Amino acid sequence: MAKISAQDLGTEPIGKLLIKQAVPASIGILVMSLNILVDTIFVGNWIGSIAIAAINVVLPVSFFIAALGMSIGVGGSSIISRALGANNHDKALKTFGNQITLTLLLTITMVVFGLWFVDGIVPAFGGKGNILEPAKIYYVIVLYGVPFLALCMMGNTVIRAEGKPKFAMYAMMIPSISNLILDYLLINVLDFGMAGAAWATTGSYLLCFAFILWFFLSKNSELKINFSHFGLDRPIVSEISSLGFVTLSRQAVVSITYLFMNNILFHLGGESSVTAYAIVGRMLMFALFPVFGITQGFLPIAGFNYGALKYERVKQTIYTAIKYAAGLATMVFILLMVFPESITKLFTHDAEVIKETPPAMRWVFAATPIIALQLIGAAYFQAIGKARQALLLTLCRQGFFFIPLILILPLFWDELGVWVSFPISDILATIVTAYFLNREIIKNLNPEDVLTSNL
Repeated sequence: MAKISAQDLGTEPIGKLLIKQAVPASIGILVMSLNILVDTIFVGNWIGSIAIAAINVVLPVSFFIAALGMSIGVGGSSIISRALGANNHDKALKTFGNQITLTLLLTITMVVFGLWFVDGIVPAFGGKGNILEPAKIYYVIVLYGVPFLALCMMGNTVIRAEGKPKFAMYAMMIPSISNLILDYLLINVLDFGMAGAAWATTGSYLLCFAFILWFFLSKNSELKINFSHFGLDRPIVSEISSLGFVTLSRQAVVSITYLFMNNILFHLGGESSVTAYAIVGRMLMFALFPVFGITQGFLPIAGFNYGALKYERVKQTIYTAIKYAAGLATMVFILLMVFPESITKLFTHDAEVIKETPPAMRWVFAATPIIALQLIGAAYFQAIGKARQALLLTLCRQGFFFIPLILILPLFWDELGVWVSFPISDILATIVTAYFLNREIIKNLNPEDVLTSNL
């Protein structure tokens, strides 16, 4: 795979550049998603369907803490991309150092808090009945590795901001492959059950961290920081926080969504309904990997060219990313509409879960062809540093539409009301995103704006 330097982001043809950025990101997301998918299959077949539900209860808590690292990474990487585009290397270095400091301070604090209140947190997120004990076992062990996961998520976005998507791909592949190997050894060979699944996950986080640490210490990285860069700088911290808050808010809403979904579905259908949601959730992570890859590849290109005042290239990047992502999303939609039963049977032999999951899956993915515009639109505002618009569009789908719908529609349609909330919220959020993105392009991305700014 051809190497990409930061400056290539402003010169290479957009279509070619987007592919170079998106393919490694897509492969990394694919491997990571396959890890989650196969991990769930292993757990379901070697431990039982209740174990799938238990992991689903823990994920929103552990991922929210890890998302602190991702949020700091995305917010800081937006600054780094624009700083590199403007040839401000000192700001890029200071930003990276501040990202590391913030990630360590926040995630370690949150892990201590999460372990202290374990007996209240796990039941609140749906760890009830037969799900409670395996969920607590998994939760405690996984939380030990979450600070390393947060550093990995932060570092991965910085690697991509440097224009090094190949190494970002490797960073995503290492924990995925190692987790599957450790799953086999700890669950199937040594019969450690839920504890084995948890230690396999934590071990994979440590291996990922070791690789990312090596990358930044090696000659492959352009960001060579020293101790002076770790001291927190108020303007940089403020900018990282405002932009990173977008990603953190999205993950917070995802965690709240899991809380509501697990409790509502447990009330309506018991453990089998929670397990069905867990399977559908894994497919949401896995099936859309190429669309998420396009979105990840889009971010540094849009940010760099916006920082370099190359607005025509920014517009081309938006249109090309939406076109590619929409085509891939449509292919995903067709596959999931045709094969939901076969997919469900990979995870479990539980007849009740097999009966309930396929219709739920069809509803959840019903609006998939249109989500490309929603994802790229929200990512654009984050890439160019417009935190308010990015926050609005990020929270739009789940915060403003989905959560109210899952609280209201089940009152009339029971469990069906939960599932139809997915496509309705996708459609409404896409309409809102299209309006804001179109207005931004008309007002701020016309070629004459560049001429005016240079007079």
